[in-house]
Amino acid sequence: MKADDPNPGSPPDDAARHRPIRSFVLRQGRLTPAQARAMEELWPRFGLQPQGKPIDWTEVFGRDAARVLEIGFGNGEALAWAAAREPQRDFIGIEVHTPGVGRLLNALDSAGVSNVRLFNHDAVEVLQQDVPAASLDEIRIWFPDPWHKKRHHKRRLIQPAFVALLASRLKPGGLLHLATDWQGYAEHMWDVMDASAEFSNLAGPRAALPRPDSRPQTHFETRGQRLGHGVWDIVYRRLETPAAALPASQPKPP
Repeated sequence: MKADDPNPGSPPDDAARHRPIRSFVLRQGRLTPAQARAMEELWPRFGLQPQGKPIDWTEVFGRDAARVLEIGFGNGEALAWAAAREPQRDFIGIEVHTPGVGRLLNALDSAGVSNVRLFNHDAVEVLQQDVPAASLDEIRIWFPDPWHKKRHHKRRLIQPAFVALLASRLKPGGLLHLATDWQGYAEHMWDVMDASAEFSNLAGPRAALPRPDSRPQTHFETRGQRLGHGVWDIVYRRLETPAAALPASQPKPP
């Protein structure tokens, strides 16, 4: 019970009872002077405010190109690297941690890239309200919080309802690239994803691919591998026709 609870001992109100489970703990942190300056000066160039209605990506980027969404980009190292490496594609990033957004803004400015737009907001709300249906060619979710304790597994981002939302925002044939360094979370990802009729694992049932060139290896990952830690790159393709809609005699497409 909070110390400032106006009704100590009273049952929770409707808002509290129906508050959605979050897959993250909001830690805004302290902005460095450089990050604060970036949020003030560079956000107008790269930032997007949720509008509560589908966004016209062609209008936002000034062109029609393949679009890649990264959810939970952290400090943005991988997103900045990808945008500079593939200028022919447009990149959208979503991150709730404001210092990471500020750091990425400075990196984008230093690299001179223009093919990135960012949300500093909850990914579920952005996907539900602002990302148009079938408008993305790829979605990347790399090293989401594994929520190790069993009682916290419900907070894991990869859940059936969220996967269905991701499928609706991907174009048919689009890719969902998941990566984790926790075997338990990899198993959970397979459990959820293989139960979806919308996706097919590129590596085969309950399998992972070698790290693709599109995902840079971080210093943290390199250190973990030296210690014997595994990393699982799990890549699914959005099916042209959901498997559930196929005749029973027709196998799930590869």
